[in-house]
Amino acid sequence: MYHYHTLRNGIRIIFRQNNSSVVYSGVYINVGSRNETSPSEEGIAHFIEHSIFKGTEHRRSYHIRNRIDGVGGELDAFTTKEETCVYASALSQHLERCLELFSDILFHSTFPQHEIEKEKDVVIEEINLYKDSPAELIYDDFEEMIFGGHPLAHNILGSKKNVKHFTSAQLSDFLHQNYTPDRMVISVVGNVEFQRLVKLCEKYFEGFSAIPNAIESEQKAPLMPTTVEYRHFNTTVSKRTHQIHLLIGCPAPTLFDERKNAFTLLNNILGGPAMNSRLNVSVRENEGFCYSIESQYVPFTDAGLFYIYAGVDTDAADRSTHLILNELRRLRETKLTPQQLHAAQTQLIGQMAITNDSGLNEMQSIGKAYLNFDHVDTLEEMNHDILSVTPEQLQNVAQDLLPEENFSFLYYK
Repeated sequence: MYHYHTLRNGIRIIFRQNNSSVVYSGVYINVGSRNETSPSEEGIAHFIEHSIFKGTEHRRSYHIRNRIDGVGGELDAFTTKEETCVYASALSQHLERCLELFSDILFHSTFPQHEIEKEKDVVIEEINLYKDSPAELIYDDFEEMIFGGHPLAHNILGSKKNVKHFTSAQLSDFLHQNYTPDRMVISVVGNVEFQRLVKLCEKYFEGFSAIPNAIESEQKAPLMPTTVEYRHFNTTVSKRTHQIHLLIGCPAPTLFDERKNAFTLLNNILGGPAMNSRLNVSVRENEGFCYSIESQYVPFTDAGLFYIYAGVDTDAADRSTHLILNELRRLRETKLTPQQLHAAQTQLIGQMAITNDSGLNEMQSIGKAYLNFDHVDTLEEMNHDILSVTPEQLQNVAQDLLPEENFSFLYYK
């Protein structure tokens, strides 16, 4: 059972009680790399996620680092294309400590320039690390190609050139314009009283009707869904890697598309994490062409992508691509039997239960869901949605969205 509350300034709270001695808390903000409105801003949302830990009106970076870690907890953050999340895990008696710190770094960060200069080197090394990881970099290159000039196209980390030129004033302006209460959700999972949680949130968050010193007329409204024009390509990039990295992808349902549940199940059948996924059996187990192969479905507010990734031997790229396309063809041409569908549904329901059994995973998933939908389905409701998918729906989705001509191809050689 989830508990909901909205503070007077518009910040929403979602909570689920459990019996753990650890409380998982976080703040989701409806701001990501797609909110960067000019080429010179690209990477700033991610850089702010790093920099809010570098100093506030009340604390230096040393005190921020030790506020949660000092009591055995863990403090972290991440940025996606559409959200930023700051979160912590700590013993239940330290919930107030976590919430107070979230409030401080989100509403009182000062971005001291000397700290910012040091953090630039850290983020540049993060970019270097990413560029040394072709299995990760290929996703960003693919998205840049398929989305073209859309805000979803550019890399979350930004460029080294941009990072080097970010200033404290630039960071403050972006934060003031985007980190507003109406775009925030506080998500908590733990063994605490809900009324106590509400009172703590009122104490540390309700006083902010806007970011201090922000000019209301300059604040940016949350981005509305846009029309995304997908590009089509078949590209090979020379990377001098030991194996060929291939990424095959196409448009997929958005967050709000009624076909999302069927497509989620279809993705899990094809290339989910289990060893019995069709791609793993066909390409790895039967042929030994690769160590890693998977498919992913990533829905955005106004777009969606479906990817198939594999790292294969240089002599096996064409045959691997053929096997992948053959598995896609099977989904289009052959309807699942009732027994096959039931097995696939049972598997996905079990995987979701295991994922949700982690308090941290649940806190993050319900925070994101509440941010986007203003409601969170229970595990039972999600199970019902999966069990409601029919063989005909799966085949129709495969035929509509996964024809071979829809796919784009990117190879690192």
